[in-house]
Amino acid sequence: MIKDYKTIYEGGVGEIVEKKSRFIGTIAHVESEEEAIAFIERVKKQYWDARHNCFAYIIGQEIMRCSDDGEPAQTAGKPMLDVLSGQGLCNVAAVVTRYFGGTLLGTGGLVRAYSKAVQEGLSHSIIVEKHLADEWIITTDYNGIGKIQYLLAQEGLMPTNTKYTDIVIVTVPVPVDQTIQLKAKIIEGTNGRAKIQANRQLYYGIVGKETILFDS
Repeated sequence: MIKDYKTIYEGGVGEIVEKKSRFIGTIAHVESEEEAIAFIERVKKQYWDARHNCFAYIIGQEIMRCSDDGEPAQTAGKPMLDVLSGQGLCNVAAVVTRYFGGTLLGTGGLVRAYSKAVQEGLSHSIIVEKHLADEWIITTDYNGIGKIQYLLAQEGLMPTNTKYTDIVIVTVPVPVDQTIQLKAKIIEGTNGRAKIQANRQLYYGIVGKETILFDS
């Protein structure tokens, strides 16, 4: 499994105009090549009257595809793919729709326009960095909760749930490369009173100030 990767949490649409040609960049999160193709077809159907619907997508860290859709070779799909990969994104698809404005842009102008349209689409999207983690359930008494909260904050970790009864139960995702060190700190900091149970392995990301959990 990939330890950390960036992807789209919420897709977006952005538009630029170059010499009266409209370039509409539409971005989406996709989990498979089939999902990417279905997304591309939906955008093509939406903008059925456009001159070009060029696309690029990256699935995982290996599958990369792009299309110039009738534009001169290497002037649309490849620059779009370069923007996505340059941002370190995966499981992402982009379509740039062009409504021709009557003025030729030349190869350099096309490369810049299609690149800018993807960047504009990304600027209207929400990008999340996902981290592979073990979900911990930490059980402690009230004397230990302050220390645990302090140690989690030091590591930049935010609990997804905290229950207060006669004991305190904290649920928190911990990146796989931090588990050994953090477990030792918690045991030492609570004099062994805290109990840690690894519940499941998952991905998590921070969106705004909220911790979001993902299966993949």
